[in-house]
Amino acid sequence: MQSNEILAVVDSVSTEKGLEKDVIFKAIEVAIASASQRHFHEDADLFVTIDRDTGKYSTHRNWIVFDKDNEEFHHETHVTSDDSGLQLDDIYTVKQENVVFGRIETQAARQVMLQKVREAEREKIVEQFRTQNNKLVSGSVKRVTRDNIIVDITHEAEALLPRDKLMPGEIYKINDRIRAILQIVEVEGRGPQLMLNRSCPEMVTELFSIEVPEINEDVIEIRGVARDAGSRSKIAVKTNDGRIDPVGACVGMRGSRVQAVSSELGNERIDIIIYDDNPAQLVINALSPAKVESIVMDEDSRSMDIAVNEDNLALAIGSRGQNIRLASKLVGWDLNIISNEEAEAKIKVDETEFLAKIIDSLNVSDDIAEQISSLGMTTFDDIAYAENTVFSKFIDSEEEIERIKTAAEDAALLEAMGAVTEEEDNIESLSDLNLDEDNISKLSNKGIKNKDDLAELSIDELQEIIDISEEDASAMIMKAREHWFN
Repeated sequence: MQSNEILAVVDSVSTEKGLEKDVIFKAIEVAIASASQRHFHEDADLFVTIDRDTGKYSTHRNWIVFDKDNEEFHHETHVTSDDSGLQLDDIYTVKQENVVFGRIETQAARQVMLQKVREAEREKIVEQFRTQNNKLVSGSVKRVTRDNIIVDITHEAEALLPRDKLMPGEIYKINDRIRAILQIVEVEGRGPQLMLNRSCPEMVTELFSIEVPEINEDVIEIRGVARDAGSRSKIAVKTNDGRIDPVGACVGMRGSRVQAVSSELGNERIDIIIYDDNPAQLVINALSPAKVESIVMDEDSRSMDIAVNEDNLALAIGSRGQNIRLASKLVGWDLNIISNEEAEAKIKVDETEFLAKIIDSLNVSDDIAEQISSLGMTTFDDIAYAENTVFSKFIDSEEEIERIKTAAEDAALLEAMGAVTEEEDNIESLSDLNLDEDNISKLSNKGIKNKDDLAELSIDELQEIIDISEEDASAMIMKAREHWFN
């Protein structure tokens, strides 16, 4: 390729595609290096540089300075310190003669250059839409394939809508108008791609932002969305103006606003609830109209046992568990629905277990232990930091009261130390699976504390908690199960 031809190609492609000239130069450099590779060893590290002013190019080859006595030394990729005059691990570069291309090499270089130009063009278009990531866009269906729908979102840009990102039962034909959430997704080997999604929670959020002006004015906030696409959604809303009812504003006059959103989503049922900073109250709101009798929270595992009476049990759970599942997604806690009878039995078991701990750890009689338990104390900390007057009603000696409180303080400390040790052991066991701190934290928030907990997960369940491929999730679960068979 002559220098004047290179400059002509750069000017032409840059003008036609609207790309920077340097991008075209780099594409040609990669193309020439790729075509030149045919005349060198397959492991040879080649690169080409083009003079931006003259269009002349030069070919260079890199070697790594390596120890000749090392069994991994390869003369096509390595060079010794004596031959290069450089230190170990330095890069030794030598200018090569430019390859004279035949017809096949020229065609190969052309294909590589076109590919690089297309990639650069795609990246330029993606950057134009970067600010619209996770926003609602509209377009027309250009082409329908077995797995995807290609949508024109502008005259220059296309986006891909996978069929698994449609709502159940949706069918689109060529030239149909369509609205969806634009998502910029990194695809391995292809870089950032424009993708569309109609089944994500952001679809509900964006549609309400269009229908409810108060949301764009920041008078009303959508604080959370949980969705079963095409079936049912729950959204939690909060008002920043006490004079405005957030639920009423989202519903609209005679339900006009929520109905407009529902119609766009194939008549998906939408529950609008009041957001509350207290997760227990938020759960109560999310399960309405089912009446919650009591809630027991475990902040360590971020789970709640929710007691309802028998009449409300089916309503709280919902068809195929949908209501409780959406409420759990919305709140971010694991929710367990139990009947009043089960809740009372569980409380009784916990009280009995703690009563045995009081007798054993504080060295007191059964009568004293029952008296302490009747005060509503459920932890050793409660006992250690209670006022002496609370115990003086059934313990005469101040000395004995102080002994019991000191013993309770020691028992609380031992429990805390045991919990810390267990947590450290759990973190260490999860670290054995090559999990980083962020993913360990995500698992811990879902009650997955150790290898055994992770081993019981399915691949889909693990993928819902952390960002991991199906293949890696399968391998991680099998590794967590290894000690079961040893």
